Amino acid sequence: MATLTGLSIIGQETVSPANSATSFRAVNPATGDFLEPAYSSASLSQVESAVQRAADAASAYGKLSGKEKGRFLRSIAEGLEGAAEELVARAHLESALPLKRLQGELARTTNQLRLFAQVAEEGSWVQARIDPAQPDRKPLPRADIRSMLRPLGPVVVFGASNFPLAFSVAGGDTASAFAAGNPVLVKAHPAHPGTSEIVGRIIAGSVHTCGLPAGVFSLLFDAGVEVATALVQHPWVKAVGFTGSLAAGKALMRLAAERPDPIPCFTEMSSSNPLVVLPEALAERGTQIAAGLYESFTLGVGQFCTKPGLVFLPADSSADTFVAELTKRTAEGAAAVMLTPGICGSFHTRLNQHKAHDQVQVLAEAAQPSNSNGASAVPALLQTTGDALLKSPELAHEVFGPSTLVVRYADREQLLALARAMEGQLTASLHGTESDLMAAADLVEALQQRAGRIVFNGFPTGVEVCHAMVHGGPFPATSDSRWTSVGSQAIYRFSRPVCYQDFPEAALPDELKSGNPLDIWRLINGNWTRDAVMA
Repeated sequence: MATLTGLSIIGQETVSPANSATSFRAVNPATGDFLEPAYSSASLSQVESAVQRAADAASAYGKLSGKEKGRFLRSIAEGLEGAAEELVARAHLESALPLKRLQGELARTTNQLRLFAQVAEEGSWVQARIDPAQPDRKPLPRADIRSMLRPLGPVVVFGASNFPLAFSVAGGDTASAFAAGNPVLVKAHPAHPGTSEIVGRIIAGSVHTCGLPAGVFSLLFDAGVEVATALVQHPWVKAVGFTGSLAAGKALMRLAAERPDPIPCFTEMSSSNPLVVLPEALAERGTQIAAGLYESFTLGVGQFCTKPGLVFLPADSSADTFVAELTKRTAEGAAAVMLTPGICGSFHTRLNQHKAHDQVQVLAEAAQPSNSNGASAVPALLQTTGDALLKSPELAHEVFGPSTLVVRYADREQLLALARAMEGQLTASLHGTESDLMAAADLVEALQQRAGRIVFNGFPTGVEVCHAMVHGGPFPATSDSRWTSVGSQAIYRFSRPVCYQDFPEAALPDELKSGNPLDIWRLINGNWTRDAVMA
């Protein structure tokens, strides 16, 4: 791979900065040192050029067969694997994430690209529906009506801070948008521009190798909000995918909603991921659960969107051993470097706000080494009561970093009230025996109204990329609880249904032709089948 340029990629071209372009550098959070090269922010004219090329490419790319899109996605995966050593090294410099963690994240990135390649190639995701004509139906005949999902058009994707590979330039949003047949414009995250450039050049290379229109992919850099605003407001952009903070996500949602033609803005933003330990499990294996909880809330320095940040335990003595074990492990914890100085500063601000609450007790906080840099943090364990949380619901807001808040509830009725008062969450976890779970049916019902994924006897950190996964939930976890940003169902965010009435056979898309030339599953007269439509 050639030396990094610090320049945006528009189609197949690396573009020179405008005369007035501002520049920025990534910071190594482990040392505080600036990293080379400097990255030039894209100009508004370059944004316009990128969107124009994406719009020009949309029709041709949207008509590609599933096999052609699958080949493209697999080419990207192979390119990432070929650059693995360089990618992991640069991502490590820009994020301070451990090399082993980044190697695993790269594997996840390539696996999800191949998952969407498989979905595109198989083809049934388009949900083809056919209700053949009934000319003799009384009192009125029925027209021939066929529908399927079609791509939206150019999609803007924002890279996330905490996953420089799997939720970034070639991450799940990009992969699912490509699989659905949409050109993608990526706004790189300013915390890892070098990693983004390496990946962007691999994608651009795959666009060329696969003979696709150049505008299928562009990568734009900017440390501010000007490029993001211009992209979301551009009339030819048709959807947005974002993973990040609640404030930034809400700003993008407003921009998308206030356009003359509002567009869908799929944001994954904020979640505290409540965890409840039920009575029998608490008595039988409370110490074991506490150990697992500590590992989960400190994993990746607490910088997972599924980190369990709220732990619900009874106020009586049955939970004392559990809390003692969790307190001991937290006090013995070690400092670790967070993703960026800004994220670290936000963590300490939110943590200190909780500490200052008169109904919050600090149970444990590991010692901060005297030689640690400004981007390091230590594990912290806080405790409050169910009454306090009901009166101060802001205590349940996400604290992005290595802390968790134990909530001691008075009785089962209060636990149910707390669950029902909760904001939308990505996950909710229950630890219990089978009889615990059966006795908690009303609690499960309350949690499933507020979370996209309910975990039993496990911890929510570690999101499997598969067909059944749901990584979403009611606001503020996401902007729209009907969708997931992980797993093959993510493809549906970037498509819309189109109906074809009384079209001649030759003019229909292959997915809707009577003979089913693609051999996909289709809903014909209300029955799923791969059979041809009978004349």
